Amino acid sequence: MSIWKYANPKLFMQTTDRVLPFLIPLTVVLMVVGLVWGFFFTPDDYRQGATVKIIFLHVPSAMLGINAWLMMLVASLIWLIRRHHVSALAARAAAPIGATMTMIALVTGAIWGEPMWGTWWAWDPRLTSFLILFLFYLGYMALWAAIEDPDTAADLTSVLCLVGSVFAILSRYAVNFWNQGLHQGPSLTIAQQQHVADAYWYPLMISIAGFILFFVMMVLLRTRTEIRSRRLQALLARERMA
Repeated sequence: MSIWKYANPKLFMQTTDRVLPFLIPLTVVLMVVGLVWGFFFTPDDYRQGATVKIIFLHVPSAMLGINAWLMMLVASLIWLIRRHHVSALAARAAAPIGATMTMIALVTGAIWGEPMWGTWWAWDPRLTSFLILFLFYLGYMALWAAIEDPDTAADLTSVLCLVGSVFAILSRYAVNFWNQGLHQGPSLTIAQQQHVADAYWYPLMISIAGFILFFVMMVLLRTRTEIRSRRLQALLARERMA
């Protein structure tokens, strides 16, 4: 069956009605287990002490801050090519979540970095590209709010999303692009010998899974809200014309 059938708002609402009752409790369990295990049942690092435990918030939020924008990119391309309204609404729904995750990553990174680097912020290429990505999130949401016609807003925000994707990609691969700077190397790599210690690895994986499901859950909930809002606006417009 074609995936494009879910571009039908009615089918999307019916499908998410069935998915969300299972997704919500699973998300809560994974996030609680991952964060409680990570913050309360892992040892302090021999160099960084208890500060290292910020990894259980910083890494998942940073991953989602970047990948939320990439999800918005895909949804925006679908809108531009196939004009499926649900994809445009899903991109709009994902933006505040991605912006929040990016902000969490910036704040936790500063808290983590200050005792390690001796400063809250440095104009490191990796950090700077992430900050610019956050500003693109703000611009994206502001553009949606500033334009009354929803299709025009979807068109212009999709173009902005294409431009901002450059910084999303830079943020995603900056640890590999730039070896100079204060920011550490990647915490998660294909090479197992470069992974964090097992004591942190397992709760970190659970935290990441929980954050991913949280993002999916929130996008579905917010997209449903956007669909209902669009329907309400259409009904009000018909009443004014009657």
